[in-house]
Amino acid sequence: MTGFLRSATLACLALAQLDAVVLAHDNGLRQESVVAFVEGPAWRPDGVVFFTDIPNDRIMRRNPDGSTTVHRSPAGHANGLYVDGQDRLLIAEDEGRLVRESPDGTIEVLADEYDGRPFNSLNDVAVDTKGRIYFTDPRGKNRSAAPQRDAQGEVIDGVYRVDASGAITRLLTHELDQPNGIAVAPNDQYLYITDNDGQTEGGARKLWRFDLTETGDVVISSKKLLFDWGQDRGPDGMTLDTEGHVYVAAGFNHPKRFKSSLVYKAGIYVITPEGKLLNFIAVPMDTVSNVTFGGEHLNTLYITAGHSLWSIDIAATGYRPFSEYKE
Repeated sequence: MTGFLRSATLACLALAQLDAVVLAHDNGLRQESVVAFVEGPAWRPDGVVFFTDIPNDRIMRRNPDGSTTVHRSPAGHANGLYVDGQDRLLIAEDEGRLVRESPDGTIEVLADEYDGRPFNSLNDVAVDTKGRIYFTDPRGKNRSAAPQRDAQGEVIDGVYRVDASGAITRLLTHELDQPNGIAVAPNDQYLYITDNDGQTEGGARKLWRFDLTETGDVVISSKKLLFDWGQDRGPDGMTLDTEGHVYVAAGFNHPKRFKSSLVYKAGIYVITPEGKLLNFIAVPMDTVSNVTFGGEHLNTLYITAGHSLWSIDIAATGYRPFSEYKE
């Protein structure tokens, strides 16, 4: 992919209004507190980029004039975000809800339980061409007093779909260790899910691909491993371009327990639908949590890493499952 990068360096666009210093992991230096951890970038056609600050329980916005402001707080410890074709903000709340915020600020709860039990800890959200919403619900911090469990009492690390009718379907139950990021391929052909169990030695740090049916169901037998980060920090959030390439946030620059960073450094990994690594965009900060396309020509990557929002222009166009944008 010659000419892939249009900008030689990443631009640091915004800080999540830090009140103290976040210490680096290096040479025995320990992180004693966390005052910001940004996630879930989502671009809106008017130039606003939303992103979440999970520890401070707020959704931030980087405005077109370059300023950074608090969009909403408290925010259910929001994690993943997605702007749909009607400029509504879909929010995966760590506290166990999927909500939708209209441009006028109205909040609608789309899902907060399944089969009579609350969700565990929603992580990320995606949309297909028919407006169906997909989200991951790993056990996370188990904020729920009665998390999702199977008939044997085991906690379910699930993946779900919400249809336009409001019906909720569980797509995956125990097929992944810790489902995290989620994305739908162009033409709704595949469902991509990152599997990132960084708390367990030997836990999964993998990118998986599943076939999708016309009705939005997952073909479990089609499960295909695309990329494995081994024992380095595994994959987190992701996005796609119009060619179907997957852009995955992963890696560490400084070693941590169970995350050696001996091979895969912090950045964005560009992977084909067949699992070939095409490119890597290094990010000089831990932890690279998520990525989305935006900008006037949808060729700017917005990346959340550590306590900052970054951007870089590339020679690729972001994929959106909507035929047109509202002016």
